[in-house]
Amino acid sequence: VSPKSITVTFWLCLITGSLHRFYVGKVGTGILWMFTCGCFVVGSFRDLYKICKGEFTDKDGLPIVKKQQ
Repeated sequence: VSPKSITVTFWLCLITGSLHRFYVGKVGTGILWMFTCGCFVVGSFRDLYKICKGEFTDKDGLPIVKKQQ
């Protein structure tokens, strides 16, 4: 499980459309998302969906999910 916060990832994706990619370490696609407005918005919606489903991963392929307490 990734040490990154799903809450931070969700809000960055929802508000900015691209900064969540930098937060999770995906710098290359983060730059692409910035210059194409979230890959023409479709990519940002896809990422938001994957974040909500718990399928979004960080740069190491670890899933970003809600931590159990």
